[in-house]
Amino acid sequence: MILHSNILGEGIPFVILHGFLGMNDNWKTMGQKFSEEGFQVHLVDQRNHGHSFHSSEFNYDVLVVDLKTYCETNGLKHVILLGHSMGGKTAMLFATKYPDMVSKLLVADISPRFYPVHHDGILSGLSALNFDVIKSRGEADDLLSKYVSDFGTRQFLLKNLYWIEKGKLALRMNLDVLKEEITEIGEPLPDQARFEKETLFLKGDRSEYIGVEDENIIKNHFPNAQIITISNAGHWLHAENPDDFFDAVIKFTK
Repeated sequence: MILHSNILGEGIPFVILHGFLGMNDNWKTMGQKFSEEGFQVHLVDQRNHGHSFHSSEFNYDVLVVDLKTYCETNGLKHVILLGHSMGGKTAMLFATKYPDMVSKLLVADISPRFYPVHHDGILSGLSALNFDVIKSRGEADDLLSKYVSDFGTRQFLLKNLYWIEKGKLALRMNLDVLKEEITEIGEPLPDQARFEKETLFLKGDRSEYIGVEDENIIKNHFPNAQIITISNAGHWLHAENPDDFFDAVIKFTK
């Protein structure tokens, strides 16, 4: 099966992968801006997310196979590849396995290292959404606020809501499988994985996902990597400081 995507513009192929519990729509505004710079932007939904297919199998190896199939089906060669968070892990592994398919790699606020499970509250909140009772986005937000205090995070999560039929809401992501396979999200890049081409890691100055201790890990896997900090931004750096994020990406890709 082929991953769902939203394709914007014409030019150099530029593939963007969203993070855990996200979807390609999270990158629509930024993707449109990139497309105006001479790129054909592919905003991709990874499996069990967004409009892409659901599957009981979920780990970075299969996400990489999905991406390879997508690129081959769409005739994409030498792509610029950008991934955020979970999407960054997919992008890193893809680039190390298929370096000839990637011209430049960009990784947004994630390191190649292992991360412990830290989405318990979010997953509990999403699991508590009973759509036999909840009949509006406002009601869903009210309930979710008992588990997730940050308004911006809730709005990000509630983008997954859609009307499965008249009067009946549902979540687009495959929540049951994502909960079952949650430990896969934090898996590290294999020790031997390396990508020699130009790579850019972007981190938010208010985020703890990439620390000083990660710099050697990054260089071990990506010897031609540079790491830059986006100011006034946390983990969702492309949404929190879109102007600086955009400028950094364009400077690297041009």
